Amino acid sequence: MFNKKKPAGIQQTKLATLIAPDVRITGDLQFSDGLRLDGHVHGNVSGEPGSQTLLVLSDRGSIEGNVHGYDVVVNGRIVGDVIADHFVELQSNAHVTGNIDYQQLRMDCGASVDGKLTKRDAAQAARPLLPSVSDTEFSKSDIG
Repeated sequence: MFNKKKPAGIQQTKLATLIAPDVRITGDLQFSDGLRLDGHVHGNVSGEPGSQTLLVLSDRGSIEGNVHGYDVVVNGRIVGDVIADHFVELQSNAHVTGNIDYQQLRMDCGASVDGKLTKRDAAQAARPLLPSVSDTEFSKSDIG
């Protein structure tokens, strides 16, 4: 009789890892379950492919690189593209310089995006858009 919609919002609630505000990471970072990032990453941040991951970037955190996860909550600064297989929440202190691909989006007053917002359907969300770390590594024969 009534259409039952999927509940909007975050599906994963477990934050298994915390990166503190005084931590700086240079290089790509891959996580499973949930990650709260209060620190700074210079590199790509991606959830384990095929799993329902949660990335929470606090107002003290920043990422210079691309972000890919299932659910992504941003309240800090990202310079790079954001791809969420399910849900993106841009809180009031979020500043994203890059494109955002999402299935569901929530954007609070004060959040800013300098890029393009693109809604993905479920079929698009099933395949990753960012290359994996193994796809971008060079073998010794490539170097010389």
